[in-house]
Amino acid sequence: MTAMAMRRRLGARELLEHMLDAGTFVSWDSPVRGVVGLSAAPGYAADLEAAAEKSGSDESVLTGEGRIRNHRVAVVVSDFAFLAGSIGRDAARRLVAAVERATQLGLPLVAMPASGGTRMQEGTSAFLAMVEIVAAVQAHRNAGLPYLVYLRHPTTGGVMASWGSLGHVTAAEPGALLGFLGPRVYEALHGEAFPPGVQTAENLFDHGHVDAVVPPEGLSEYFARVLDLLLAPSSGSSSAAVAGLGQAAAPETQQTGAWDAVQRSRDPLRPSTEELLRDGAGDVVLLRGAGDGAKENGMLVALARFGTTSCVVVGHQRHGASGKSMGPASLRDARRGIRLAKDLRLPLVTVIDTPGAALSKEAEEGGLAAEIARALYDLLGLGTPTLSVLLGQGTGGGALALLPADRTLAARNAWLAPLPPEGASVIVHRTTSHAPALAESQGITAAALAGRGVVDVVLEERPDAAQEPVDFCRRMGEVIGVELQALAGSGALAGSGFPRLQARRARYRALVS
Repeated sequence: MTAMAMRRRLGARELLEHMLDAGTFVSWDSPVRGVVGLSAAPGYAADLEAAAEKSGSDESVLTGEGRIRNHRVAVVVSDFAFLAGSIGRDAARRLVAAVERATQLGLPLVAMPASGGTRMQEGTSAFLAMVEIVAAVQAHRNAGLPYLVYLRHPTTGGVMASWGSLGHVTAAEPGALLGFLGPRVYEALHGEAFPPGVQTAENLFDHGHVDAVVPPEGLSEYFARVLDLLLAPSSGSSSAAVAGLGQAAAPETQQTGAWDAVQRSRDPLRPSTEELLRDGAGDVVLLRGAGDGAKENGMLVALARFGTTSCVVVGHQRHGASGKSMGPASLRDARRGIRLAKDLRLPLVTVIDTPGAALSKEAEEGGLAAEIARALYDLLGLGTPTLSVLLGQGTGGGALALLPADRTLAARNAWLAPLPPEGASVIVHRTTSHAPALAESQGITAAALAGRGVVDVVLEERPDAAQEPVDFCRRMGEVIGVELQALAGSGALAGSGFPRLQARRARYRALVS
């Protein structure tokens, strides 16, 4: 017996009771038209009547508003007991009306589909209704409003291929069947069973298509954490506080040789992005990936709060002394984070700590160079505040893809170079033996970068982040929080839009003038 068979599935109203604060749900539903004006399959009216009697609903979708841990939200939820949650004309009209009302009211929207897809009894007209549903969701997202999705068992067909797959954050029910073509249809069309274990919530999580697998009883807490981050007000910082921390974080007399910095940055005990979030940030919700099915685990994407400011974090994830090379899928993960910051109008923090981009047949065929270019393009065009953090190794195009920002912080032993020193030595001297001298001459250290204006703040290590990982991450988190506050209130750079992009462009133009 499968885990899903053992777990009793909650109906639409039970799910709302689990997720929403008690007594807060208010229905938005108006009476439906039924078969009036429809050219539908024979017996459809009787099917609708039987479905209503079985489910206690007048259609396959319920809509309304309520509160999740006191956050006011709009909700749309499938009632699978009504004709397998299928979407016909009336269900589509109800969905669109609810999404548009949520947009007008400025409310986050939580969608909880459980559906076999398009309602076959209504044919092509029902199929085409998915276009209007997606357009409504698009308008809601374009308004900068969070769209959160909980995929329930089962969600397939046109629903999975439309409003079920557009969440800023997407969770899924444990053991849920999730996919495009239902297994029964596949078997009937192809004469063989669909491979087991593919269309499950857990497998989609492993491949980066959903951000979390959450049981219904944990849904309120999970979405509350997301909403806490997305809806938290960002308070302005006092100029005195920013100035004071800026002085404390400025380069001090401590000097680190370039080769020594390179060696220290490769210490397997040195904290990486994951530790920075754990010890330096407040609330954190990790996200899973770009949803492209290729999960490299070389890039971390998260919603987080530093100080009082919520943001999207995109950062390299080191593994071991040499780190993990970054392939095209990791860069697509990064671009998902950039899109989230754009959609949700949040600041973006990028964390750089990479030995470089992957050198492999798979990386080349996957379009590595193009993905680096696209990440740079997206990052330079992002209208919200951006902050990059040189945490450790900063090698080549993999580092450059996350570097451009309104402000840049660096750890004392971080560095930035077009190649690792050994590689540069091979190009110049045909041997790696000149790596230490070449690292020094290239000016790759945090102090040298600060002297040229590439880095704005250098954070000291006492004497090495690997020896004080928790304290180091806490100090870095504090500086990130203050920098984000300063960016949000810095005159022409406040808010979003063209002035910020002009200032960012001018910053990098000055570096090559």
